[in-house]
Amino acid sequence: MAKKRVMIVDDALFMRNMLRNILEQDGYEIVAEAADGGEAVLTYRDVRPDIVTLDIIMPVKNGIEALREIMAIDPNARVVICSAVGQESLVQKAQSVGARDFILKPFNPERVKEVIGRVSAE
Repeated sequence: MAKKRVMIVDDALFMRNMLRNILEQDGYEIVAEAADGGEAVLTYRDVRPDIVTLDIIMPVKNGIEALREIMAIDPNARVVICSAVGQESLVQKAQSVGARDFILKPFNPERVKEVIGRVSAE
């Protein structure tokens, strides 16, 4: 079975590296990274990953705006929102726009694997 291709979007490099390590250990292929929402949309269009992890709070274009544009490019996009505690209203907004699920920061590796595994199987 081919590895699922993942794009990680977060303005913090250490957060991207943390997710990369968790997902690569779980057998996913990280095909792209982006540091802001604008870059995320352009990269999604070029790479068409199977799954996107998308931070909500970012410069240039936030996660909600990026999600909206990604869903316009591909209505079947599988996007998982990453958010810090206390951003519940943003998470709900993201889910109303099309996010499949969310992962709280700081990352719990087991939760990351569970959510990404479930979303990739949809």
